[in-house]
Amino acid sequence: MTRNDDLGYPIYVGAGVVLMLRLFVRKHNYRRVVVLCDRNVARFAARVARITGAQAPLEFALGERRKTLRTVGTVLEALAAAKVDRTTLVVSVGGGVASDLFGFAGAVYMRGVPFASVPTTLLAMVDAAIGGKTGVDLAAGKNLAGAFRDPVAVFCDLDVLSGLPERQWREGLAEVVKHGIIEGDEVFASLERLAPHALRRWPMEAVVAESVRVKAMFVAEDRLERGARETLNLGHTVAHGIEAASGYRLSHGSAVAVGLRAAGMLALRTGRFSRDEHLRVLSLLALLRLPLFAPGIDPDAIRAAMGSDKKARGGRLRFVLPNKIGDVERGVEVPPATLRAVLRRLGEPPGNDEGAPRKKR
Repeated sequence: MTRNDDLGYPIYVGAGVVLMLRLFVRKHNYRRVVVLCDRNVARFAARVARITGAQAPLEFALGERRKTLRTVGTVLEALAAAKVDRTTLVVSVGGGVASDLFGFAGAVYMRGVPFASVPTTLLAMVDAAIGGKTGVDLAAGKNLAGAFRDPVAVFCDLDVLSGLPERQWREGLAEVVKHGIIEGDEVFASLERLAPHALRRWPMEAVVAESVRVKAMFVAEDRLERGARETLNLGHTVAHGIEAASGYRLSHGSAVAVGLRAAGMLALRTGRFSRDEHLRVLSLLALLRLPLFAPGIDPDAIRAAMGSDKKARGGRLRFVLPNKIGDVERGVEVPPATLRAVLRRLGEPPGNDEGAPRKKR
């Protein structure tokens, strides 16, 4: 078991760590526990309820298309009906949408109740459950309604991953690769060594714990995303546009993989990134069987959806782009023609036009 306390609350990573919830509840003298869950993981959530002495979980049908204020309203009414108060520990069980949406509900119910997260996907373990960003989507864009609210603890129980289809494992690897690009060659190279092997043979505790460490490092420096924390949005400005333009048919992890390619292309075309390192990123994503292009999505629709990105300033888009693996620059504006050209290329597989960049002057 690995424990990370960099954010002032414990993040447990390991097989069977959900059992520690019982001790956690006793140690902090919570009078009651209420478990909220995505309906897809109701069986595991029932186990969490038994461990914590809670009644049957409150189940909700989730998914990106239900990540809305309307669903939050349903959750808030359920919390009120369950007579949750500030002595109650609310426990979220589910993937990334559950972490975001239930966390937001916990942040606004009674202006904040104690909230713990039990993420059930790799994506949620290395991203959504860490850092206290909660929220839901609006018609205008992704995650535009939300709040910063830290959980009291996060329990990344790796046993739950064994029951997931491989596709869901790979979804989370896009965020793991992102952290590797940000952190540098040692972390990135370790992923390159692991990539040819079956996922179930990976040292998953070490992989998850390392991703948690990288994310926590940036969050601890910049809790409210006013500076350094924006680095963690590498690939996400384009990814969120792709998700919205697809009507959320394309999953977050897949969109992030394509977004990482887009970030590399923008960096190439603005003289930041080398062709060799860009191809290194593409090769790793391909080895992990993550998509590199998003066919059938209108590039103009992607650009329009990107207009609501939270990192925009004065209506101008700002990107996080790699200078090299281990050196990532935030707040970059790119020429509109360059952006249009890159978005058009995202509907097709990588080609020779992703070649050597012009030299920076």
